[in-house]
Amino acid sequence: MTTLKIGDKAPNFTSKDQDGQVISLNDYKGKKLVLFFYPKASTPGCTVEACNLRDNYQRFQSLGYEILGVSADSAKRQSNFRNKFDFPYPLLADEEKEVINAFKVWGPKKFMGRVFDGIYRTTFVIDENSVIEDVITKVKTKAHTEQILK
Repeated sequence: MTTLKIGDKAPNFTSKDQDGQVISLNDYKGKKLVLFFYPKASTPGCTVEACNLRDNYQRFQSLGYEILGVSADSAKRQSNFRNKFDFPYPLLADEEKEVINAFKVWGPKKFMGRVFDGIYRTTFVIDENSVIEDVITKVKTKAHTEQILK
């Protein structure tokens, strides 16, 4: 589970998105950023969460927010996910888990009695100065926008 908390400086990162474009935290200086980590592209919960953010994208934009999704999937898988569901925001293909580890959202998980390492579904709301405004660890995939914009 992440140890980052409200008021902490967000870890700086640089990674590639689904199209191979380099994206870093510095690209969002002066903007608010919703940085959401999800376990696996094209799985039911991740699809519901990402679509909820997509369906409210204009609302986020009108309030000055950018959105960026992150998982350990390959660029090809991220690209397929983004294209299939027409996401207007980029998805980082963090196969080396550099961003995932920087935000401390990787670790042991339990599912159906089995323990394995994976991504904790977590969302960070980062302000214009790269300071964490909110950390959402109990993500409600169907109502994630309401959790973020409360």
